[in-house]
Amino acid sequence: MFLRTRDIPLRPGEPSPLGATWMEEEDGVNFSLFSENAERVQLVLFSPNQDKPKEVIEVKNKIGDVWHVFVPGLRPGQLYGYRVHGPYKPEQGYRFNANKLLIDPYAKAIDGDVVWDDSLFGYKIGDPGEDMSFDERDSAKFVPKSVVIDPYFDWDDESWMRSRRKNVQLKDAIIYEAHVRGMTKLKGDVSDNVRGTFSGLSSQTTINYLKDLGVTTLELMPVHHFVDQRFLIEKGLKNYWGYDPINYFSPACRYSSRGCKGEQVVEFKEMINELHNAGIEVIIDVVYNHTGEGNHLGPTLSFKGVDNLAYYTLQPDNKRFYLDFTGTGNTLNLSHPRVIQMVLDSLRYWVQEMHVDGFRFDLAAALARELYNVNMLNTFFIAIQQDPVLSQVKLIAEPWDVGPGGYQVGNFPYMWAEWNGKYRDAIRRFWRGEALPYSEIANRLLGSPDLYLGNNKTPFASINYITSHDGFTLEDLVSYNQKHNEANGLNNQDGMNENYSWNCGNEGPTGDPNVLNCRERQKRNFAITLFTSQGTPMILGGDELSRTQRGNNNAFNQDNEISWYDWNLDDRRRAFLEFLTKLIKFYKAHPVFRRSRYFQGRKLRGQPLKDVTFLNVEGKEVEQSAWNSPTNTVIFILEGSAIDEINKYGERIADDTFLVVLNANPNPVKFKPPPGKWEMVFSSLTREPRQEERTLEGGKEVELEGRLSLVYRRIEF
Repeated sequence: MFLRTRDIPLRPGEPSPLGATWMEEEDGVNFSLFSENAERVQLVLFSPNQDKPKEVIEVKNKIGDVWHVFVPGLRPGQLYGYRVHGPYKPEQGYRFNANKLLIDPYAKAIDGDVVWDDSLFGYKIGDPGEDMSFDERDSAKFVPKSVVIDPYFDWDDESWMRSRRKNVQLKDAIIYEAHVRGMTKLKGDVSDNVRGTFSGLSSQTTINYLKDLGVTTLELMPVHHFVDQRFLIEKGLKNYWGYDPINYFSPACRYSSRGCKGEQVVEFKEMINELHNAGIEVIIDVVYNHTGEGNHLGPTLSFKGVDNLAYYTLQPDNKRFYLDFTGTGNTLNLSHPRVIQMVLDSLRYWVQEMHVDGFRFDLAAALARELYNVNMLNTFFIAIQQDPVLSQVKLIAEPWDVGPGGYQVGNFPYMWAEWNGKYRDAIRRFWRGEALPYSEIANRLLGSPDLYLGNNKTPFASINYITSHDGFTLEDLVSYNQKHNEANGLNNQDGMNENYSWNCGNEGPTGDPNVLNCRERQKRNFAITLFTSQGTPMILGGDELSRTQRGNNNAFNQDNEISWYDWNLDDRRRAFLEFLTKLIKFYKAHPVFRRSRYFQGRKLRGQPLKDVTFLNVEGKEVEQSAWNSPTNTVIFILEGSAIDEINKYGERIADDTFLVVLNANPNPVKFKPPPGKWEMVFSSLTREPRQEERTLEGGKEVELEGRLSLVYRRIEF
């Protein structure tokens, strides 16, 4: 390496903000890097499309634990990286190796992906001493370069941003979990050059589709720049899901249709701008629990070489090894103030600069780890609660990790909503035909008050879902009893073994009309249950299209037709799309399904009827003694006149009254409807209902088919 003589002298620069900041008025870039244990820091500048540096700058200015320099004459698009000098003593937690070019942890854009080579590792691969050895090869050729960006963007969604809290309240949200690439890669009405990109997702045809479907909130799987693990590349596969980040500020350039030298930032902003202008908000899935650098045998790409001891949670008695609560080899050290700062800076950046509306936190229990314990009162959660920006956006936790005591459903602070895994499992088991305690099903249908009411939360703290990216799609949930992950190259050992699924009597694809009818009815049963439950509904993108992953319940490495949405619909799949679209429209029209308060099960405001009443098949209220008895038939009335709430104008909220029948019994059941006259508004029947099924009269016994869900509106009392 060399030091070039500069025509314009360097300036000390400022320690804040961290990262590379283009200062147009001063004609240069300020660079700032945190490393409390480094001995020297070098800034390496590269020419476009060149692996060899054009200049190496010794960063001599340090305030506290921050190294900084201002370099005149640089412009947006400048490629750079760092070399950080210090001790290489893995047993003490130090893994400095200045031979390894490092990605700036605060880089706003990254040019390209990692090209796997042995030189990316701080130790000599194959050495008997493993990571205790030291590798002197230069990794610059194989590491993607950080990019200086121009942050300016001409937003026209400012009215959306000013009224953020008024846009979509969580109780009114319908979340659609989508993958940037997978959603539009095969979408024929999207231009070829933008399919599978940010631009494809914000194309007019995609936006029109989302609006027609009726979803309010797009939840994107990880968009932070991430790593394709080496073992996947060697198998000819890729990291499709994106849960191995190497930076928390850069949009993944693989989703850009225009380039990776800052163009991905502009394209992401354009996507958000267009979606906001269409009235659709965007939540991004964030992975602050670990990075793509793996365990002690992983590569040195960024954090590990900048300051391993600060960034990662290490074993107290032997800092050579990492504490792993994520199943990926490492866990970020959220006990370190600078790491907390990085996460908070990242979150604020995505809200203030990129205009996203909230976050879904992957393995969020890991963020509360204090060594081996989970503490929901730790610094990270307190900081978010007090932050004037982050406290105003949607915060959704995946409320578990893989460490001891990591299952924390119902325990997150009151500002947080949670993916409700208990809802998912209970509803799957119920429609599979298991007889569960009446109280278990009732609690899930009512917004899980047994989990959230005691924590001063509301029903919409429960993100209700049947399927997500992690597991079977809805089509596969009713088509497979077992996982079929052979394409992943892991001998079908990966993914969950217990899916609570049922294939309707045939494993996988079939032409049997009886099996297909069973599957279509089951999909409708799940959908009706989801949209008659209190809480915030989330659907997996592509479920409305009856998307199959061919029985793969862990398609994390399938960047191909197994994961991409298939938009070529036959009559069966088109019929389900139309059904779900009508169901979402019905749900949005009726506030009785979207209550802000829990049901009380008693008469309110002098009304003659309870706000919710659970019935047995005799049409009588379920007795307390039967509450813990197993059942596979649940019937309840939601009394629209007894909603104890007001709207934003102070007006009482009222609605129709609905009778919901969920009969998961495989056999027909005789049922006496409650008093009144009831007309059918939804059913899971795949045929036209008979005349006698369309209307129910109180006390007049009817026979309900097995595995059938029905929704009736009261038209006479």
